[in-house]
Amino acid sequence: MECISLFDMLKIGVGPSSSHTLGPWRAAERWIAELEEQAVFDDVQSIKAYLYGSLCLTGKGHATDIAVVMGLLGTDPETVDIDSISGRIDGVKVENKLNFGGKREIPFSFMNDIVFKKEFLPFHANGMRFEAELTNGETISETYYSIGGGFVVKEELVHAKENKETFKTFPHPVRTGNELLQHCNAQNKSISQIVMENELSLRTEAQIDEGIARIWKTMLECMYVGCHTEGKLPGGLNVKRRAFEMHQKLKGDVPYSNPQEWLESIRDTEVKFRQIIKWVSCFALSVNEVNASLGRVVTAPTNGSAGVIPAVLMYYMVIENHDANFDDVKQFLLVASEVGSIFKKGATISAAMGGCQAEIGVSSAMAAAGLTELMGGSPEQVLIAAEIAMEHHLGLTCDPIGGLVQVPCIERNAMGAIKAINAAELALDTDPSEVKVPLDKVVNTMWETAKDMSSKYKETSEGGLAVGVFLSDC
Repeated sequence: MECISLFDMLKIGVGPSSSHTLGPWRAAERWIAELEEQAVFDDVQSIKAYLYGSLCLTGKGHATDIAVVMGLLGTDPETVDIDSISGRIDGVKVENKLNFGGKREIPFSFMNDIVFKKEFLPFHANGMRFEAELTNGETISETYYSIGGGFVVKEELVHAKENKETFKTFPHPVRTGNELLQHCNAQNKSISQIVMENELSLRTEAQIDEGIARIWKTMLECMYVGCHTEGKLPGGLNVKRRAFEMHQKLKGDVPYSNPQEWLESIRDTEVKFRQIIKWVSCFALSVNEVNASLGRVVTAPTNGSAGVIPAVLMYYMVIENHDANFDDVKQFLLVASEVGSIFKKGATISAAMGGCQAEIGVSSAMAAAGLTELMGGSPEQVLIAAEIAMEHHLGLTCDPIGGLVQVPCIERNAMGAIKAINAAELALDTDPSEVKVPLDKVVNTMWETAKDMSSKYKETSEGGLAVGVFLSDC
């Protein structure tokens, strides 16, 4: 059984898209590593990158070409200086050269050596092929697929073993919600405890805590940056950043100078009932405005849905429990990641395969699950919350205007966060014996809906708002 860790579901990367930005970036890195393993890296004289299907149709708006070049330059999306990206790309464009893998310069035309092809490759909508010409005249190539959430796999089914995680079997292997409940009941443990035992089979507790702390720090910094940055988002739609003004109206006069002090200052602010929704929306919008401007976010489970989980976590820490600390963050993310992995195994987290239900729907389910356990819910109620959240996102299409992860994507994060909180509250008042739709049924229904959905509603910008609203109107 595929073992998916918390750190697979929640990755630190660069916006605006996990499947169209982070995935291609990682694929380029992986290709370079394979060329080095094959001892042909030093023989490469020229390269081309071909972007197929959804990567072609919305690749410009999702900065896929930029991500590919950044990967070919040997940079890491988790650590690269965000402010250096535009300069690096401009350098490649002007000089028509690329520091391949950060080790040797080769000729490269940003305009001509990245080729957008509308045809769809057979395995997945997000296909890409890297091609290299060697000194002996031979041309070699490799094909990859970005399958959502920053996950990348190779082309041929022959390579299936290469695409599977190499982790040993988890002590509590889980593919479905029912299997997860069986482990919880057999061990008399919460979902977070079961997931933690699985994580401990991969790394030490200190390593787990360090990794989760880094994820939460990135989330908090992302919200902080979004709430303190005004202006318009890049890309040509002239979308105004809204989190800044919302935050200014909400924050009060308590002083702060960094993200952690900012969090504490919000806790000290008196929040009225009507302001709760505004705060949650502000948190969600802030993350996805940073994401839309090629900022650093955490895929949760994707970049396009990166705002839901941090917004709901902040809701718990700011509204529900002012004493919440790192242990609460850890518990929330352990639960959320496991629910996300169930959707990935049973359906998809790729908008190019399943529409926006695979992104905002899954993130809302993840957040609802994490919040429910923190609020004292049983394992059964946790999965009920996840089911409720997804049930009311079924059929949600992916139709970004201009191929940009801005409209309607940013607002959808706010809506997904609010639905997650509502789902948690409903689940906490639900008797599990009276549930009509278990989580596994809604996972299966989501996948069937994805397969029935027209391709024009799957991150192609060929349907819905993407064609119903003309760019001239924006």
